[in-house]
Amino acid sequence: MNRRTALKAIAASTATLGARPASCAMGAAPVPLGLQLYTVRADMQQDVERTLARVAEIGYREVEFAGYFGRTPTQVAAALKATGLAAPATHISLAMMRAEWDKVLDDSAAIGHRWVVVPSLGAAERGSVDAYMRVAGELNAAAARAKARGLSVAYHNHDYEFASLGNTDGHAILMTECDPALVSFELDLYWISRARRNAIEYVTRHAGRFPLVHVKDMMPDGSMAEVGAGTLPFQRIFDAARGRLTHFFVEHDNPTSPFDSIRVSAAAMKRFTA
Repeated sequence: MNRRTALKAIAASTATLGARPASCAMGAAPVPLGLQLYTVRADMQQDVERTLARVAEIGYREVEFAGYFGRTPTQVAAALKATGLAAPATHISLAMMRAEWDKVLDDSAAIGHRWVVVPSLGAAERGSVDAYMRVAGELNAAAARAKARGLSVAYHNHDYEFASLGNTDGHAILMTECDPALVSFELDLYWISRARRNAIEYVTRHAGRFPLVHVKDMMPDGSMAEVGAGTLPFQRIFDAARGRLTHFFVEHDNPTSPFDSIRVSAAAMKRFTA
């Protein structure tokens, strides 16, 4: 059985998941199952409303946007209302933060986001200690403006932030220089593991700094996989994050079959967080 066929078989066995809201028992209140919509971006390009409906049918209760595919904030908010989905977070580029921050904040408020997340840095923004220091300053300034509007700012990691810069690294600089009262972080469990850092240590040592989490698995060769199909110790990570996690979003950057992928991951998340 090849990987695609296996995914379809598992997906078929979990087709009824949408009838039972999946949640994460990480404290007194359950944390809803979330999806980063980048995983289904090709479908979003074709039909935003139908894609959101299919995501909700599978059992996801929250989504994190990565573009709006020509839809206005009013249209996005209406689509969310129609499907019963909440969208607590969105990804926007550092370039957008620099060039059109007021519009980003206006749109985010209209849609109902709480978090505006910068998902990555270009090579020029991550080549030195000084570069990371500048980015931290920009995040602080943008977050102060967002806070006045009732919104929050976060930064999402890949693996390159953990590359050594003398006796420190880019992620450590951002964690130190970003004001914790203003800037939070979205911990990507796959990428921090690719960087050979301990996600459990980060979650426990920096309590409260990672309210947002991306959940995707890693195969022994380092490739990305559906949740539960790889080697990451999700049960131990989630246990360590108990009471500290506000939102988590399943993601796979390049799945063979996006909707089969998110069904498989949803079923695994239900097992890990029961």
